[in-house]
Amino acid sequence: MKKGLLSLITVFLSAMAFAQNCSKPFISEYVEGWSNNKAIEIYNPTNAAIDLSEYFLQRYSNGSTTASAQGSIEAKTVQLTGTLAPYSALVFVVDQRDPLGTGQDAPIWDSLEVIADYFLCPVYEENNVMYFNGDDAMLLAKGLATNPNAPTTVVCDVFGKIGQLPGNFTNQGAWTTVAPYTMTVTPGWTLTGASGTMFDPNNAANVAVTADHGMIRKSTIQVGDLTPVNDFNPLAEWDTIPAVIPRTDTQGNIVYQVDGVTPQWLGNWESLGYHNCNCAPAAIEEITLSDVTVFPNPTNGSFFLKNVENVVAVKIVNALGQEVKSVRNNASSVLSIDLDGKSGVYFVKLTAKDGQTTTRKVIVK
Repeated sequence: MKKGLLSLITVFLSAMAFAQNCSKPFISEYVEGWSNNKAIEIYNPTNAAIDLSEYFLQRYSNGSTTASAQGSIEAKTVQLTGTLAPYSALVFVVDQRDPLGTGQDAPIWDSLEVIADYFLCPVYEENNVMYFNGDDAMLLAKGLATNPNAPTTVVCDVFGKIGQLPGNFTNQGAWTTVAPYTMTVTPGWTLTGASGTMFDPNNAANVAVTADHGMIRKSTIQVGDLTPVNDFNPLAEWDTIPAVIPRTDTQGNIVYQVDGVTPQWLGNWESLGYHNCNCAPAAIEEITLSDVTVFPNPTNGSFFLKNVENVVAVKIVNALGQEVKSVRNNASSVLSIDLDGKSGVYFVKLTAKDGQTTTRKVIVK
């Protein structure tokens, strides 16, 4: 075992002894979109504000067991910034906003830029933490980015498996849905579907989900993952959605580019900027929408929205961003919704009388 990984595991073991639910910030959403459309959302599950300048992100690229400190050439560690309010989330995005940028400096899409709270790593050669791909492990820890291996470092969360390169298909690997959750299990991976999802032709259930996807932490997760050397099962703690979706017209038909073949792609960022977590008290969210609850959740397709007397409109979209149902409300306190048993992840967008909005996630099994 390499010395770098041994030192890291020692830090992890120390952190695990003190890991308690709802006690430390963790990664609540991971967006690995096309080109430079990369985002990391961090959630505060505690009842006190957190100074994120005391925390850092690290990128362990292509199966590496080490991540160079901030200040190194092409550093793989970056200090964060901002104050994270209780039971709230902040979104960190690659700082590439020049519309004339090309290649490594290609601009992020406008739809992602407007959601970002903070921008990081404007120069790849100086620091490339936020230029991760679907085969890079990401770590969140409390400490100094200039000295990430200090004994005082406290690990808060890990996405992926440090030290593992989960396959390499057209120079992009990913963790998958079937154990051992790597594309190296069987050869012959192929691209299928409008968004280029990677599938295993020998096992239809095995799909790459950490490349060209968004990963949303399940609401039941109350503490970060502190097991960097165990196999990384993406769906154990995460829901997955495509990072991009085709634009559709009012009839639900795909809108194509001038060639009549290529869809007009949209960023699937709807879920960034907020996070549903069981750590949050029942009445901590938006003022007029604080008491809205969804039950049962998960569901077989039918569910209720309770305490919605202040809600005037409900719109439900699927993981592709497509609207599947729209409901108007006339001061009823309870609404019944039926999605016809179609399994998947859905987002229930609620609009109140005063114009405030909020979103709830529903899982149909």
